[in-house]
Amino acid sequence: MEEMFRKKAEATRRLVEAAEEAHHQHKDNPDLQYEYFNAVLINEVDGEGNNVELGGEFLLEPNDHFNNLSVNLSLSVVQVPTNMYNKDPDIVNGVYWSEALNKVFVDNFERDPTLIWQYFGSAKGFFRQYPGVKWHPDENGVIGFDCRNRKWYIQAATSPKDVVILVDVSGSMKGLRLTIARQTVSSILDTLGDDDFFNIIAYNQNIHYVEPCLNSTLVRADRTNKDHFREHLDKLFAKGIGLLGQALTEAFTILSDFNQTGHGSVCNQAIMLVTDGATEMYDDVFEKYNWPERKVRIFPYLIGRESAFADNLKWMACANKGYFSQISTLADVQENVMRYLHVMSRPKVIDHEHDTVWTEAYVDSALSQAHKLNDKAGPSLMTTVAMPVFSTKNETKNQGILLGVVGTDIPLQELMKLIPKHMLGIHGYAFAITNNGYILTHPDLRPLYQEGQKRRKPNYSSVDLSEVEWEDKDDILRNAMVNRRTGTFSMEVKKTVDRGRRVLKMHNDYYYTDIKGTPFSVGVALSRGHGKFFFRGNVSVEKGLRDLEQPDVALADEWTYCNTEEQHEHRHLTQIQAIKLFMTGRRPNLKCDRELIKEVLFDAVVTAPLEAYWTGLALNKSENSDKGVEIAFLGTRTGLSRTNLFVAADQLSNRDFLTAEDKEGVFNADHFPLWYKRAAEQVPGTFVYSIPFSTALENKSVVLASTAIQLLDDRKSPIVAAVGLQMKLEFFQRKFWTACRQCTALDGKCSISCESEDINCYLIDNNGFILVTEELSQTGLFFGEVESAVMNKLLQMGSFKRITLYDYQALCREYAGSSDSARTLSDPFSVVKWILTELVIFLLEFNLYSWWNVDLSVKAQRSRGKATMVPCDTEYPAFVSERTIKETTGNMECDGCVRSFVIQQIPSSNLFMVVVDNTCDCSNTPPVTMDPVEIMYNESLKCDRLKFQKDRKKPESCHPFHPEENAMECGSASRLCSPLTVSLLLFIAASVSR
Repeated sequence: MEEMFRKKAEATRRLVEAAEEAHHQHKDNPDLQYEYFNAVLINEVDGEGNNVELGGEFLLEPNDHFNNLSVNLSLSVVQVPTNMYNKDPDIVNGVYWSEALNKVFVDNFERDPTLIWQYFGSAKGFFRQYPGVKWHPDENGVIGFDCRNRKWYIQAATSPKDVVILVDVSGSMKGLRLTIARQTVSSILDTLGDDDFFNIIAYNQNIHYVEPCLNSTLVRADRTNKDHFREHLDKLFAKGIGLLGQALTEAFTILSDFNQTGHGSVCNQAIMLVTDGATEMYDDVFEKYNWPERKVRIFPYLIGRESAFADNLKWMACANKGYFSQISTLADVQENVMRYLHVMSRPKVIDHEHDTVWTEAYVDSALSQAHKLNDKAGPSLMTTVAMPVFSTKNETKNQGILLGVVGTDIPLQELMKLIPKHMLGIHGYAFAITNNGYILTHPDLRPLYQEGQKRRKPNYSSVDLSEVEWEDKDDILRNAMVNRRTGTFSMEVKKTVDRGRRVLKMHNDYYYTDIKGTPFSVGVALSRGHGKFFFRGNVSVEKGLRDLEQPDVALADEWTYCNTEEQHEHRHLTQIQAIKLFMTGRRPNLKCDRELIKEVLFDAVVTAPLEAYWTGLALNKSENSDKGVEIAFLGTRTGLSRTNLFVAADQLSNRDFLTAEDKEGVFNADHFPLWYKRAAEQVPGTFVYSIPFSTALENKSVVLASTAIQLLDDRKSPIVAAVGLQMKLEFFQRKFWTACRQCTALDGKCSISCESEDINCYLIDNNGFILVTEELSQTGLFFGEVESAVMNKLLQMGSFKRITLYDYQALCREYAGSSDSARTLSDPFSVVKWILTELVIFLLEFNLYSWWNVDLSVKAQRSRGKATMVPCDTEYPAFVSERTIKETTGNMECDGCVRSFVIQQIPSSNLFMVVVDNTCDCSNTPPVTMDPVEIMYNESLKCDRLKFQKDRKKPESCHPFHPEENAMECGSASRLCSPLTVSLLLFIAASVSR
């Protein structure tokens, strides 16, 4: 990982050097005319078929390395924000000198073919992107992208900061002015990142904290907190008179007190003043709290067209190293707000410190929309490495001119490919977090509203490690990683699978360290019982390659057997092709994992006889005459899989299974297939059966079965593979009912059967989900929703256990209508004792052991309907059977009668037969559901959660001020200052510099 990040940072540094040199050699020409490739206008023609201005013919070719977009690998394109003039002299000059970056873009990509987008975001507003790609406006002809308000730009341009925003809500701010003020505050919030802290105070004759709970403190500027404050902005209304002096006093006091706690940025400090005027200059306040050091910068924003008080506000800015702006309309807001960033960047520029910054995990929605990405799941999460670009001209040195920021993106899925998944065991995984404790990558991070949708949750980029590794109540693991320590940690965990429907209890050992050169830390979790031992065998390379190239063999798509990304000539190779070239010595410069390849070749040879066996079964019509069994499959611990179809692909009941659409059912970068993991947790030789939830309510649903292949050797029992099959649900149920109708009594007369109207028969799995029942609509439901009284009794008796789980990435409806999915069944019955010999015969009928065994791949998707969803925390149950209980009977009293049942485990499976009395009505018993319940926090607790500051590691670099900074570059009022004011400004400047 360090090597990969280092290469990306080096590429970015080369861009910085080239940009600064190109600007140094350039002399601005206000009359410069220069035709450049505008990202929106390229390949556009007018009504006569001629290329439009700033368009021109631009060669584009599809490239799978860039999301299958059509790109130009020789040239970059330039995007100019919709609200800016394409031929503005500042933009034309900047575009002209930045053309020098084209050569470096191409050279970087040739040196490191794993690079994706490289770019330069100019302080003037234009955005140069490589490779060149066509941009598309939205339906309103607008592209909502300005590079200067992107996190990577802001983070690279400035140092961390503590900010207090003062909003004037006196009576003169009514109407449009208050609307503009709200938008100004919201735009300021957009410029704050995870390393910044803030609060908002509204003032008239009194001081009003926008969030009353957070008086006299600051909070981190993460997405959740900023959205929380935005909601409160709508509650502001204007009345009374504005007493700015006491508001400034409060702001200075907060900044001073909070800085002394050491919890904030401990770097830059600023007060943003949003008002329609100031009747005096409040120099007594500044003299008391801010002079002569001027540690707190003042940024006044004058709202409205009136300029009567502009001189006073500009004086405040100039006397306190800030910047004055006037905002007359909503259209002026963003451009004027952004100006403060360049003032805050001055000390860093004068110091000439090219700090390398790394963003948290994010997706740029506006950029993706402009590129018209068609990827079904939407663009992937990435991090960006960025560096500032400065003017190195001597004549502008003390002005601290920021030219812009360069950066390149790193998809996090590429990061995960570096993890040797085969060495982590079946349940092992790797994860990484930022200096703030937010997840960079983790298999339990769920950034989307729903799997397969493009919409991301509002707080997807600020999910804390403690919200997924929630068993670590004291944040021991989190805090150690945030503080960049190296060490180990262990704890009992409850890992959910099947989208939270099932739970596996395990003991994890965690190993963690920092990633040098970045603010990130990486951890690895290993589950005890897996990953400690592995099986190794030797076969000839020739035989291994021959068996590896068979048509029924595939390798894990996201595992890296050979690195085909590092060199352009290898990019077209599949993993199997690369392995063959590497092992035969024809491409010795390929970087491959020789040990993993040896194990893969061994697995290919050992499992090769399965192909002939499965083919024989397919040819033997009596074995599968009605084509009830559709697929047989195998997966090994090296990511190798074999698949055999017993029906045509277009006749499969569940076509997603074992495809990329079935993300939980295949080997990928962060987990083994679900059917493999569940089989590994069962007693050796046990079959795991289940219904994929996504198909449970379809007509063509299926049952999956699987088992683990375990090798016993001196009590070391590595699981080397899992095998399984997919069969039609209707076929499975028919076999079950056929077995149940058979009678083994000596006289051939059985006193009871599942056909009796007095009883209900169910086949459920070890998590309580129904596989077989007479009422087809109940298939796939949780047993407690159908037989709540029986389920309650099973929980009381200990046959099943309820495990409480928590989801801190949940979504809740703003208003949820109650949909009771439980069906109440009432069926009579008297005491029974059921021996399940027939069911043992039923399972053996499939000759599954001779097919090896299979686990169930459960693809759970809980359809929650269309509603307004908001982030929330939930608590929900999962249920697990007690393995030691093989057979149990029970009775429940319901409304004056007794209902009886018997439950018995089916040997060598995860299934239970449940037979329930029908003669006693227990329908009034509330259903036992798995529905999540929102954790409701009272106002006091909500306030505590807002105030609570988790451990974080401050960025090492800080540039709050510089003695050579020219503080007189502080904005312009619409009226020039009077001579007296000018003299006073010069006097103050001289005083505070002493």
